[in-house]
Amino acid sequence: MVISLIDTHAHLDMREFDSDRLGVICRAKEAGVERIISIGIDLLSSEAAINLSESNEGIFATVGIHPHNAKEAYKRDMSKLEKLASHPCVVAIGEIGLDYHYQLVDKQSQIRLLNWQLELAERLNLPIVLHCREAEEDLLPILTNWCAGGKKKDSKPLGVIHCFSGDLEIARKYIGMGFFISLGAYIGYPSARHLHKSIRQIPLDKLLVETDCPFLPPQKYRGSRNEPAFVKITLQALADITGNTQKNIAQRTTANAYQLFKLEVMD
Repeated sequence: MVISLIDTHAHLDMREFDSDRLGVICRAKEAGVERIISIGIDLLSSEAAINLSESNEGIFATVGIHPHNAKEAYKRDMSKLEKLASHPCVVAIGEIGLDYHYQLVDKQSQIRLLNWQLELAERLNLPIVLHCREAEEDLLPILTNWCAGGKKKDSKPLGVIHCFSGDLEIARKYIGMGFFISLGAYIGYPSARHLHKSIRQIPLDKLLVETDCPFLPPQKYRGSRNEPAFVKITLQALADITGNTQKNIAQRTTANAYQLFKLEVMD
């Protein structure tokens, strides 16, 4: 039995897929991945994500500038990003956020870029796809202030924290603000066993699944390219960790993705 899934975070425009992109998309469909969200990380990749969504049914785009690209981002980029975000295939602003792990870009530049994009998301009434690595001490207060705006008083989900690897306390803070928590195949790595207790306590109605392909392949494919079809391996890992059924997890996370990205339900 093929279970319907949505890969909520894929980088299909990257060069790792240049040789067989259509094959990757076909394998995803054969594996039951009915929707793929192709994520932008700069202006070029955002435009590429839109082009992919225009030419492939079931693929949707996000547009955004990743914190690693903050140094090259200028105010004029925001007007270009806003124009891209008006495309009907665009379902969110992202991948945006903060990343202090490699210290590739100074904190001030990252925070300035994040605030610009949060304002854009609010202006266009779009959810956000958030990246956070070793930066919760700055990101959480920024999001708290952003959520204090008038728009945030309704019950609509505000976005998703992708590739979450924090503890339960942090997860609850994000959920309390109106964010989903997204998990990938890394939860099956031996080094991620410490996350399992927290994962078991995150409600299913707050979870999404993703690949972050071509990055973070499942354990048995370590050293190889990740792809959307492998999201079913994350589903299995979640079932093993939580004791829930794959079918139940798939139904709930798929419904969550439809809600967040305002997707039309397939016939």
